[in-house]
Amino acid sequence: MERIAIYPGSFDPVTNGHLDIVERGLKIFDKIIVTILHNPAKTTLFNVSERLEMLRTSIEKFPNAEIDSFNGLLVDYVVQRKAHAILRGMRAVSDFEFEFQMALMNRRLNREIQTVFLMTGLRWIFTSSSIIKEASRFGGDISDMVPPIVHQKLNEKFGFTR
Repeated sequence: MERIAIYPGSFDPVTNGHLDIVERGLKIFDKIIVTILHNPAKTTLFNVSERLEMLRTSIEKFPNAEIDSFNGLLVDYVVQRKAHAILRGMRAVSDFEFEFQMALMNRRLNREIQTVFLMTGLRWIFTSSSIIKEASRFGGDISDMVPPIVHQKLNEKFGFTR
């Protein structure tokens, strides 16, 4: 049986830390579906189609990874895609409480689905989409923290031509 994991997130935008999780996750799983979850409570810089485009370009180097988006309960999506696990990255202890609560709720909703946590690589431990957007907004050089397509799109969004 193929081992499939869902890697959900807002990916607003995708970072090299996210790609690190995909790359290392593919050493555990046969296939990873990187999935943008629609969260109406969250304000995003990029719309879903822009995020899908950036993800599609960014994961081209991983033939066993695909992208998608969904609305609704994550556990329902996992079942729909015939996956068995949810892959999550954690940067620091501050991520743990939220991720732990989500994993417990998902487990309560469907006991067949496992949540697997990977610690973000040390190089990316301080990196988050929010911090990258903030630095980019004020002209900071984030080119080594994001895929080239993301760097280009951030520059366009904030009116920089570098």
